[in-house]
Amino acid sequence: MSKKIIVCYLVTKFDESDSFDKFFRYYKNNLAGVSHQLLICYKLMDENKIKILEKKINNIKHIKFVDHCKKNDFDFGSYYRVCKKFPKQIFFFLTGSDFPVKKYWLKNVTKHYSKNSLIGTSASYESQLSSLRLKKFYKYIEYLIKFFTLKRNFSVFPNPHIRTVGFLISAENYLEFYSNKSCSTKFDAWKIESGKKSLTNFFILKKQKIYLVNSDGFKFKINQWYSSKTFNYLKQDKFIISDKHIRKYLKLSRKEQKKSQLLSWGI
Repeated sequence: MSKKIIVCYLVTKFDESDSFDKFFRYYKNNLAGVSHQLLICYKLMDENKIKILEKKINNIKHIKFVDHCKKNDFDFGSYYRVCKKFPKQIFFFLTGSDFPVKKYWLKNVTKHYSKNSLIGTSASYESQLSSLRLKKFYKYIEYLIKFFTLKRNFSVFPNPHIRTVGFLISAENYLEFYSNKSCSTKFDAWKIESGKKSLTNFFILKKQKIYLVNSDGFKFKINQWYSSKTFNYLKQDKFIISDKHIRKYLKLSRKEQKKSQLLSWGI
């Protein structure tokens, strides 16, 4: 790959207090395996807090990027502004609660990248419609409103989508995807990740390559995603990037894991 990768780690005021230290502990202990630049994007944080965090990593070479946007437009707005700053680069995006758990994590992902491809480290077939339930009959009208709102914005199961945690994409493609979008609510964020106009469907419509990669360094096409064992499937022991939902699954009982597996993959 001719272009150097930028690993963008997004830090916000909403992250747990130990997330920053945990990321750098795992980052230093697990070699990326490929040359890259590390960019720390600070969002919705005061200057004093940023200075404290910067002192912790003054011996780690990195790019400091302060996102001056005052509103919370979630991860996606920050990614957009980072891409505008470096429009010719290729990015591997991570959020505050994420960290790599395998050696050569970045090498295993980037070796499958080709121009205009989307590479993820976890994915799902789940639809927002899958978990909608009518719990009390007197809330039937409310249920119908939610159902038709979801049906208008999300495909029914199976709804394959790359989870927007630990994914590799060119700045050029991300800028094109996000240029006519905004993200001001959690519902907007759901639409970007798994809606009918999601990042994954953007690549599908353009007939571009989409792969999921596991810790063995193998790539999986859309119809093979569940067998990667990276998210909500069996022991889920092949993930590359740990995030809060992956850690949640690992703490569930086997019975609860089977319920999550059914929602994510239908099996």
